Amino acid sequence: MQTIEDIAKAIMADPDNQKFTEQGIKPLFAAPRNARINIVGQAPGLKTQEAGLYWKDKSGERLRKWLGVDEETFYNSGYFAVLPMDFYFPGHGKSGDLPPRKGFADKWHQPILELLPDIELTILIGQYAQKYYLHQKGNIKLTETVQHYQDYLPDFFPLVHPSPRNQIWMAKNPWFAAQVVPDLQKLVKNIMEK
Repeated sequence: MQTIEDIAKAIMADPDNQKFTEQGIKPLFAAPRNARINIVGQAPGLKTQEAGLYWKDKSGERLRKWLGVDEETFYNSGYFAVLPMDFYFPGHGKSGDLPPRKGFADKWHQPILELLPDIELTILIGQYAQKYYLHQKGNIKLTETVQHYQDYLPDFFPLVHPSPRNQIWMAKNPWFAAQVVPDLQKLVKNIMEK
């Protein structure tokens, strides 16, 4: 049976990731054997890739608040797996980071998830993760998906991205902080206390 280390080596050896491997950049993900919560986001930002630590930025600070956990718990408890749609920073586009590369999650998520039998909840951050895992077709609005988060429980919990850029979205959608975040915190706490 493959190990996480074997898969990480295979990811680095993949010709599609050659330019990253040649620069000494490792795939940015976490897959502790006993993880119970899987966080699927877009792709690492440049800051987090340079730091070599996923969610190590302002977005990560806000995400941990939403989860109701401190940094120590998030990184060292073993409860959280982090499998973004691409494990490498995809580059800058005209209005922010480029989208994750197509086909990356298809190739690497399933073999990793097979080694994580205790996952109870997958948190889907942003449109790319939601479209992929919820098999959404067409022009489904992220706001609508997040607003109807209860429809996807107990397996999935869709969220907006915790980026500071989403301040306007949060101001326009006060139900998110009032209802969604407390429900997420309660669920995370219940899973961790089992």
